[in-house]
Amino acid sequence: MNSFQNLLLLQNLYRLKALGFEYSDSFSINKISSNEKSYDLNTLSKNISTCHLCDLNKSRSQSMSGYGNPNATLMIIDYTVSYSEDTANSYFCGRSGEMLKDMIENVLELRLQDVYFTHAIKCKPLHSNTPSSSEWDSCKDYLFSQIEFVKPKVVVTLGKDAYAKVTSEDENFQRVRGHVINFKDYMLIPIYHPNHLLRNPDDKKVTFNDLKTIKSCL
Repeated sequence: MNSFQNLLLLQNLYRLKALGFEYSDSFSINKISSNEKSYDLNTLSKNISTCHLCDLNKSRSQSMSGYGNPNATLMIIDYTVSYSEDTANSYFCGRSGEMLKDMIENVLELRLQDVYFTHAIKCKPLHSNTPSSSEWDSCKDYLFSQIEFVKPKVVVTLGKDAYAKVTSEDENFQRVRGHVINFKDYMLIPIYHPNHLLRNPDDKKVTFNDLKTIKSCL
């Protein structure tokens, strides 16, 4: 639902209220209804780029709708858009982005354009705050539609927050990290986020082994 549709909805509600109607059923306006879902990945990307379902549209430079091969066997999901990604409109910027590029090109031996990369939350959070549950509700249909359209063989989540959002599981991240998890019709493998590895270089060795696991599944 775009901002114009939101405005029409509010106008109709105020008009009905003025006529004496009262409302008792709750509803969410930041939820994509079944008849509004996109029919292909390109349309979905356009809908994401113009999305105004939550307040994050006020803090972003642009929505990050996704990058890479629409038929990729590997999809990588980050949690949320960073300040540097939002400013540069790039999925591989800064030290974290360079490390991710090295993981893909030098360990997995794939080209960046062979992978599909996206975020669970499509916009930069306001003042770098943790995204709210309402903001995730606005984005999650976009993310799961992307997975359905791309149909990757392997889904990799970067860090515990991305894993928790994708799977709705709050279990110990250390217990599942690097393991192959059956997720719907896909193999899901959670790994450390590059930002974590920059702060904890001792974990690079286990991540290298996790990447070898990913490579063996492709």
